[in-house]
Amino acid sequence: MKRVCTALAATLAVLACESGKPASVGAHTTSSSGASETGNAETGAPPPETTETGGTTEPATTGGTTGETTCNFICETTGEVNSEGPQCDNWGQDCPMGQKCAAYAEGDSLAWNSLKCVPVQENGGQPGDPCTVEGGGVSGIDSCAFGSMCWNVDSETSQGMCVALCTGSPGAPECLDPSTACVIINDGMLNLCLPQCDPLLQNCASSDLCLLSPSDANAFICALDASGDTGAVFDPCEFANSCGKGLVCQDPGFAAECDPQAAGCCLPYCDTTAPDCPGKDQICMPWYDPGAVPPGYENLGLCARPWG
Repeated sequence: MKRVCTALAATLAVLACESGKPASVGAHTTSSSGASETGNAETGAPPPETTETGGTTEPATTGGTTGETTCNFICETTGEVNSEGPQCDNWGQDCPMGQKCAAYAEGDSLAWNSLKCVPVQENGGQPGDPCTVEGGGVSGIDSCAFGSMCWNVDSETSQGMCVALCTGSPGAPECLDPSTACVIINDGMLNLCLPQCDPLLQNCASSDLCLLSPSDANAFICALDASGDTGAVFDPCEFANSCGKGLVCQDPGFAAECDPQAAGCCLPYCDTTAPDCPGKDQICMPWYDPGAVPPGYENLGLCARPWG
């Protein structure tokens, strides 16, 4: 089974390997690698010095693309930039009766870069139901009901799973299912309620990874594992999801075993109450700053060398 390249434009991009010395290890910084204001990629445990690592590319966590093109978490957008502008509002859902406002790739782009009204299939799938797409994963036309879209699409079968769109507004997004979190990406063209998870448990379905949300520094969401045959501890990495389960792409300076010239390095999450770090001089440093820990992540840490 081959997952399609979800060209999520730069915002789900490099969730790690960005800059800013942390107060603990948990200070969050915003990716400066071309991310939009809506849904910037924020790091969990940023590197100790102000340097950019990771580069600019477009993400692919869990969605669709065209043809056989595949990629890591991030795909480069090709083709012309959207010239027509959105034809509808994906928050207000202002399309005529029997249609829904859906994200799609305008022109030759591989990324969802605009919005249009598409027919809603009668008795369409609800969130969690299997679904199919027509004309490629970024066509915007799928078998999901009003208020949802087909996600995590397999390129060989064109099948995926319906996920709900966020409700509310960009400034106050909501998800009806409390087990999901709103992820706003691609300059707001995508607003998806994706499953939340625990990075220590890595409790996502199938082989998906549990990674920090690009639009909510207090939520971890399930994303496609693009590590392939690499992504072991201390392996070099470039994308947020190019490390295996239980690992996250971070600055190589956090481990003596990492290649200092690499864009990033796969390092383990750890439990601050029962630390077990593999690297020389590594300790389990808290992911969040004291007083800013969201519920459920009190024990979350990163294996890293301390910095004086």
